[in-house]
Amino acid sequence: EALIHALQEKLSNREREIDHLQAQLDKLRRMNFGSRSEKVSRRIAQMEADLNRLQKESDTLTGRVYDPAVQRPLRQTRTRKPFPESLPRDEKRLLPAAPCCPNCGGSLSYLGED
Repeated sequence: EALIHALQEKLSNREREIDHLQAQLDKLRRMNFGSRSEKVSRRIAQMEADLNRLQKESDTLTGRVYDPAVQRPLRQTRTRKPFPESLPRDEKRLLPAAPCCPNCGGSLSYLGED
């Protein structure tokens, strides 16, 4: 059980490092213009190599098979369960001061409705 816990900890550290490198890589890609673009390009290439190496190591640890055609799933987020239907709903609609948009003069509609 201690071995499992250690491997899970190592895997979560790798995943955090991959996420961190991915965020840095995205930031550098956005900055990849201007007078220092060659330095940034070299840094991007190095980070991409590090990211690929870490992803391969992570895949071998977890037993996942790397297939470039299949995107890696993003980090799973917790989803909240909807409120029970038995709870009362109180829907309020706030009416606009003017019947049309004050900027463009177009017709107004409720959000979430076409």
